[in-house]
Amino acid sequence: MPLANTRDLTDVQWKMLDDLIPEPMRRRDGRGRPWKDRRAVLNGILWVLRTGAPWADVPERYPSYQTCHRRFQQWVRSGVMKGILETLALDLKARGVLDVEEAFIDGSFAPAKKGALKSGRQNVVRERRSWPSQTAMVFQSPYLLKALPLTKLS
Repeated sequence: MPLANTRDLTDVQWKMLDDLIPEPMRRRDGRGRPWKDRRAVLNGILWVLRTGAPWADVPERYPSYQTCHRRFQQWVRSGVMKGILETLALDLKARGVLDVEEAFIDGSFAPAKKGALKSGRQNVVRERRSWPSQTAMVFQSPYLLKALPLTKLS
């Protein structure tokens, strides 16, 4: 069995969280694979949340990324994950490691939803330029200065 990562849950932290995570229910007919250890799955989930890595990059010391992701989705829907994160935050606050008085959210990489109002200035409808204006723009082009010597004068 591989050694546990130093960033995995400590025994004290797991003791606080153990009661929050429901035991998996076995099928009555006894069929199906046995569920992976809840602590190992939670350590895999916390690894993804901590690193920001894709689920497929979960290290081999944790259960498969499919298992971790599926269990994460179940725990989010049922509210278990909220309880886990709140308990861990309160523990860190009690130990003086986390200050929850100040928080920053960087929204610079958050994409806007389709159909949402843009935060920036709306584009102004551009008027069509007249042909003299377009022609004048051609003469201001640096490419024209390179092309003129190559043309023959009649």
